[in-house]
Order: sequence, then structure tokens, then C-alpha cells
Amino acid sequence: MTTIVDRSDAYCVVGAGAGGLAAGKNLREFGFEFDVIERADDVGGTWYGGNTHSAAYDSVHLITSKPYIQYDDFPIPAHYPTYLGREHAHAYLRSYAEHFGVHERVEFSRTVEWIERRDGSPDWFVTLDGGEVRRYAGVVIANGHNWSPRYPDYPGTFDGEAFHSCEYRDPEPLRGKRVLVVGGGTSGCDIAVESSQNAASTALSIRRGCYYWPKYLFGMPTDVLYEGVLKWRMPRPVVRFFGSLLLRLNSAGRPERYGLPKPSHKLLEEHFVINSTLLYQLGHGDLVAKPDIAELLGDRVKFTDGSEEAYDVIVYATGYRMAEFPFIDRRHLNWNGRTPQLHLGAFHPEYDNLFVIGYFQTSTGNWPIMDYQSQLMARYLHLLRTDPQRAARFRRAKATPMAAAQLNGGLRYYDSERHWLQVEHFSYRALLRRLVRRMNAGPPATERGGVPAEKADPQAATRPRSHA
Repeated sequence: MTTIVDRSDAYCVVGAGAGGLAAGKNLREFGFEFDVIERADDVGGTWYGGNTHSAAYDSVHLITSKPYIQYDDFPIPAHYPTYLGREHAHAYLRSYAEHFGVHERVEFSRTVEWIERRDGSPDWFVTLDGGEVRRYAGVVIANGHNWSPRYPDYPGTFDGEAFHSCEYRDPEPLRGKRVLVVGGGTSGCDIAVESSQNAASTALSIRRGCYYWPKYLFGMPTDVLYEGVLKWRMPRPVVRFFGSLLLRLNSAGRPERYGLPKPSHKLLEEHFVINSTLLYQLGHGDLVAKPDIAELLGDRVKFTDGSEEAYDVIVYATGYRMAEFPFIDRRHLNWNGRTPQLHLGAFHPEYDNLFVIGYFQTSTGNWPIMDYQSQLMARYLHLLRTDPQRAARFRRAKATPMAAAQLNGGLRYYDSERHWLQVEHFSYRALLRRLVRRMNAGPPATERGGVPAEKADPQAATRPRSHA
């Protein structure tokens, strides 16, 4: 008979990425015990280069600038670049974990195998690798959603090498080869540009048109300008008009001039593609645009325009499955249709001890939004034990979930899997902030943690690692 480790006074946080670290920080702030279970040997999730499950390639950089990716209570050091690369992102997250006392609560190189309830108990039983079972008061799922690769289903077969972008680390396997990158999102464009500088030839196959924003407009990060526009709360048609004008004036022009498909959707109805070099490479002939694939023909690929080309390597930058929770039964996640139906994308309508942090998509600024979700979670748990009457108000609200589809700020997103979890960041962030203020039940001042930017440790990623 398996011995059950009693942790019924604690919460289990699944994952030590940006969401799991924010969850741990806020649980600790309100005096809750917790364990963070992380399958890699350091924190940072996909931003940790040593994580064999990471989808981040060596040259990857954030598409959100420092002011809008940093946690509110832990500024990114001033000497860090405007757009963090993988090493800076990892160093920042590790420093955050250490400063707020979360790092010491992480159990590294452990895997959550299964989460369930037993014998009518409200507690959660978590089975870890090796068969260890623990009983927890609650569970916070923060394992991310960009880890289960999605592959397109094309007729025919390809005789060359083919792999998903989640397996791409550097251009070495592409050197001297004929490369086709499939997918026009940010990763696909980044990899295509890097391939065009190293491979014998590179083509980028895009099925649907996108809007391509440079990383800087008028000498400032694009998202800084965009946030300023949103603060004016201008009507959507006005935002679209000036956005289209800015694209024509401050980028290399319309994408169709470079052989890319013309967008069929309105501006703001899909993820932005933030890339300052794609059109440059296309304009110089170092990269060639191709339409969608019609058929795989051994060493050749036939496209929907009837053309055929020979390739040695295909890189599928075709995104990830948005609805993957292999360690818990769907019935525990209020699954209805394509995704779990959770209030604000995070709160179960019935359970008061099961939360999902970071299960959303935005065009910018994910990390602070995960922190606001976690702040709201911790305050709710705090009120459940200190002021049940106030907690009951939120319990009534979450009983009828406000799902991701209701958090779009009036936008109608393109109906694709990558948009199943899409929320409009500005209005969603503002809503979470209002709810946090409304539920404010702050812990003692000595428990609250902020740190000036100059004290955020830029060398965190290079310290010796501790292992639980």
C-alpha cells in the first residue's frame, strides 16, 4: 500500500515558470505553505536554456519591452536590454524567485504524474514521479501551454529532415541546406530570418496574412506607443486607422509587396507579429515567401499556387495545442467544448482550491498579468479563512465563469486554436487590478516585498543551483 505524504496544510504549484513563481510569491505573501514541483533543474520554464522541454531557441528575444513584461513589484534592472533575450529573461525570473523566497520552495527534477480527489475528500492527491503520493489542501496549475507541438496534416510524405520549432535551438542543422519554414507567427519569422543568414536557401510558407510590426516606432518600443494609444481609449476604428497609417509610415510597407499574403482580418483581430527584419530579408532576396503547402512529394514540396520546390529541411513553426493537461482528468477542470471554462481563465466555478495561472494568450505583457491572477487567488484564499462573507461575493461571481471569450475587450478574434485563449490584455489587466483592489486584505507590511531596480540581481542565473 502506498504511503501518502500529508501536506494537507499546503498548496501544490505545478511549474516554476513565470506563472508558477508569481503564484508561489503571492501564496507566501499571505502565509500559505506551498511546494513548487518543477521537472527541470532550475526555475524559468521555457526561458531556462537548460530545460530540455523548453521551446526557446538560443537567439529568441521577448516581443514585449521591459516596462510591460516586468512584475510590478520587481523592476527589471536598468542595464538590461529593452527586449530581453533568453539569458536575461532567465536571470530575471531566477532573481525574482530568490528575492521572494520561492526558489527555496521548488523541488527540481520532479514530475507531476496525476492529480485527483479521493474518497469524497476536498483535498487533492498528487502523484509524483517514482510513485510518491502527497495530500494537498489545494493545487495551482501553472505548467504553461506552449509545450505540446501542433503539426499540420498535409497529404504525401517528405523524405528530408522535418521537425517542429520547439526542437530548434540554433541554425547549425540548417547550414548549407535548402530550408522551408512553415508558419508565419513570431517564432516562424524569427527562425526564417536566422535560417536565411545561414542556410543555402530559405523559404517561408504562410497560409494566412498577418500584420508585421517593427520593434520600434518613432524611436520607442512599439508596445510603449501602443499602450499610450490604448490609455486614450479611442474608438476601435480610430485605433485601426492610425495603426494602419503607422505601419505604412514606419515599416517597410505592405507585406503583399514582398510576396506575403494580404491579411484577410482587421487589425487587432489576431496576434501581432513583432519582427523588424523579416521584410528586410525578403526585400533583399535572402528569404523567399511561399503560400501554403498543397502536398509533400518526397524531396519536393508542392504549394497551393502550383509551384514546386526541392528542400532538405522543413521546420514546422505551427504552434501548440492549447488544451493539454495530461496530469488531471478533464472533469475536474469544468471542461466544456474546446477548453476548460474557468472564471477569468483561472478560477474553477465550484472548487475553492484549484486554480490555473497563465492559461491565456495576449499580444503583450503576460508576466505581470499572471501576477495579478495570483494576487487575486491569494487574496481570495486569505478571505476564505479570515472574512468568509467577503469571500462569498467572489465565490458567487466565479460560479458563472467569465471565460476567455468574454475577455476580448470587444474584439472578435480570428477563430483558430491559437486564439482559443486569447484575451485583450489592456482591459483584462485593468479588470484584474480592480478586483485585486476590491478584495484587498493586505498581509503585514513586513511580508510585502518590493525591490528597487538596482537591487534585482543580474547574476542570478550564474549562481550555484540549489536542489530540493
